[in-house]
Amino acid sequence: MSLPVLTSPLLQVEGVRHAFFTRQGGVSKGIYAGLNVGLGSNDDPEAVRENRRWAAAHFGAESLVTAYQVHSAVALTADGDWPAGPPQGDAVISAVGGVVCGALAADCAPVLLCDPQARVVAAAHAGWQGALGGVVEAAVARMESLGAERRRLRAAVGPCIGPRSYEVGLEFLERFIAVDPAHAAFFTAGVTPDKRMFDLPAFVLGRLRAAGVGTCEWIGRDTCAEPEHFFSNRRAFKQGAPDYGRLLSAIVLTGPSS
Repeated sequence: MSLPVLTSPLLQVEGVRHAFFTRQGGVSKGIYAGLNVGLGSNDDPEAVRENRRWAAAHFGAESLVTAYQVHSAVALTADGDWPAGPPQGDAVISAVGGVVCGALAADCAPVLLCDPQARVVAAAHAGWQGALGGVVEAAVARMESLGAERRRLRAAVGPCIGPRSYEVGLEFLERFIAVDPAHAAFFTAGVTPDKRMFDLPAFVLGRLRAAGVGTCEWIGRDTCAEPEHFFSNRRAFKQGAPDYGRLLSAIVLTGPSS
């Protein structure tokens, strides 16, 4: 079955395919309706596995390679499926053709990266904890260890909670400025004096640029504000829903491996 996907022109390069999947398509029902790929959700596991098979088939593959995400700065190298199950980590990097590197999210920022010349790709899961803790930098460093060069890297931040949807308290702001006072630039005034609005995609782009990735963009889609297209943790919480689905962002090298 054909699945609707979003793409970034920055990653539309020879030898690389990528996709930011929406919730549309798939076989899940109820609050998970559509393409829920999160085995960590309380959805029917067989429905999730079928959704993952459909997403893999979009790339002509049989499976996805995703980590057991824990909001860390751990970047993993994958040469194929992990037979013992996914290890903990929040970025998957590969230099092997046909390995579909994926990141799951439902408001956190998925980041897809590639160096088409060195033939290295990566998918990272950057929530606020991972982004502040260095998951972007870890992914870039792991790509570099496989032959990529920072100056050649291209990156796209996929659908995530947008700056108009991410209201936080002052204690959240304090966590960021305790690391670097310059991080205050990613916060704007909230509705009340004790609230701020956090720009997660801009923060992640800032981390990419600081890591040497000059060619990068956010595709501009807000998961919290578009219920027909995306799952959202924050929206589910506001609505009192017991759980939520997970979205997939994925990237793969095409053609023969070197």
